[in-house]
Amino acid sequence: MGKKLHALVLPMAVVALSALPTVPAHAATGYDRCNEGYYCMFSGLDGTGDIIQIRVSTPDLAALNMDDRAKSDWNRTDFVIHLYSEANYEGCSAGTSPRGKGNFFTTFRDFFSSVRIGGPNGPSCGTTDPEFRVKAHA
Repeated sequence: MGKKLHALVLPMAVVALSALPTVPAHAATGYDRCNEGYYCMFSGLDGTGDIIQIRVSTPDLAALNMDDRAKSDWNRTDFVIHLYSEANYEGCSAGTSPRGKGNFFTTFRDFFSSVRIGGPNGPSCGTTDPEFRVKAHA
């Protein structure tokens, strides 16, 4: 190819590539919105609705607009997460296992007001069974 022809081909290729339609990146949906290393709560079932992602204990979920609103969660940490019925780790509590995810049992939907990552648990919400989980499925 002569220098003149080569000089014409390159700009035409750039114009042709810029005219191709772009494919938008696939946005995460449902549980997939929860990032590794976080504990996530969702206002809807199956990881739908509003999401909060936390990495530290949170004494009042009202500050994150999730007080008494969560219906499902995903614990993407290696810690047991303690969920409390009242702010400031008061009231009864239930645990969610490391790496567990799922919908809360009906009784525990729109129920929790604070979250403690690791540490001690409070009095149990409705059962003394140590294997009790707040999930309908994990």
